Amino acid sequence: MSHAPALRVVVIGGGLAGLAAAEAVTEHAAGRGHAVTLIEAGRRLGGVLATTRRDGWLVERSADCFLAARPEGIALVDRLGLRGELLGVDPRVRRALVWQRGRTVPVPSGFRLLAPGRVGGILHTALLSPLGRLRLLAERWVPRRHEAGEESLEQFAVRRLGRQAFERLVQPLAAGIWTADPARLGMAAACPEFLAMERDFGSLWAGERARLRTVATTEDAAGARYGQFVTFAAGMQTLTDRLAERLRSAGVEFLMERVTRVDRGADGWRVAIVDAVGVDRTLTADAVIVATRGPAAAAMVASLDPRLATDLAGIVYAGSVIVSLGYPRTHVAHPLDAAGMVVPRVAGRRALAVSFSSSKFPHRAPPGHVLVRVFLGGVFDPAALVLDDGAMVELATREASDLIGATGEPQFVQIDRWADAMPQYHVGHNERVARIEAAVESHPGLALAGAAYHGVGIPQVIASGRSAAAAISGSARG
Repeated sequence: MSHAPALRVVVIGGGLAGLAAAEAVTEHAAGRGHAVTLIEAGRRLGGVLATTRRDGWLVERSADCFLAARPEGIALVDRLGLRGELLGVDPRVRRALVWQRGRTVPVPSGFRLLAPGRVGGILHTALLSPLGRLRLLAERWVPRRHEAGEESLEQFAVRRLGRQAFERLVQPLAAGIWTADPARLGMAAACPEFLAMERDFGSLWAGERARLRTVATTEDAAGARYGQFVTFAAGMQTLTDRLAERLRSAGVEFLMERVTRVDRGADGWRVAIVDAVGVDRTLTADAVIVATRGPAAAAMVASLDPRLATDLAGIVYAGSVIVSLGYPRTHVAHPLDAAGMVVPRVAGRRALAVSFSSSKFPHRAPPGHVLVRVFLGGVFDPAALVLDDGAMVELATREASDLIGATGEPQFVQIDRWADAMPQYHVGHNERVARIEAAVESHPGLALAGAAYHGVGIPQVIASGRSAAAAISGSARG
């Protein structure tokens, strides 16, 4: 009986996508002795997933939870033996608020990003005027769109829900996910589920009602949605730390070096790297997985495939800043009785959102204190990313004062800048990704992974890494 030969595999990028890809390669090895090398240009593994623990504060530097409804994240948790360390969002705060005219108003019961699921929730919301509510309720009678060409999120939402619902609900909720310009964000790539609702059911109302009939829950739609988000008792970095430990145990080699070029020679794939002191060397491999941001991947493959590099470089990224602030509970007037709030762009404020970390999960702040995270920047405010620390803290505390009634100096401050961290799925993104994937298929043994292609959520990023590993296992010797 013949067996597939062992492979020399190089994974470029030590974020979640690269780690997931390396894990899947070791699984595919199944006794074949694959030699896996993972190369990370930064000083640590895990990418944007990172947790700070200091003086009783537990602060997430980026994502603070993930959606358990998709299988990829939970499957990885189970493979790592971490199920017992999961925490759900506190049931008492499983809702979101929207800032409007000096106060916070709950997202209407049953409303999910674009889809209204309950008439009562729309009829009683204070977020919309009477005409705005009627327009939203009339969505069920808006005809399907039959024109060719892709719509942006803004075009789709205004057409189906009305301008007011878009500005006061959809835009701020979407900004909390993508930090994007909704006039450029493509529906086909960012929100395919809602496009399918219109196509298959004729309206978002009908599509959401059909979805809810398949969900067995006693909570309202908003509560059920937030109940699907989970984190780890010791923070999200638990996931990548444990995954890296698993890879080390499996014999994966880690190099904290920078890749400058990926190309192919007579002896296989060649990966040119530069170490910390500037020494160049080249690794050879049977297969390479590039799990970096699009522009970084473009620079690596420019000599291999200029057209592929052009498409990769064309994926636009936006940045954001998270300023975590800790206060004595008595210094914050707001009850913090939700997972957090989003701020519509029409409100004219610089904060995109405020997450109520210590309300969502336990042990995020010392007793008698609260922890909030203020989100700044995004595609409409890139200047926020270059503020110095003093100006950044001043801005964040001013926003916290106005939005949640925080007073006095915060007892804990942490600034996390994420420049060019969020890929923007602009109109035409799916066509770009199709070209990228077709180009990659012409180079057997090469694969791509990461948030740049098929989803920015943690489960989707894990799925991208595993898909890349499956691709190179099947093609590297082809």
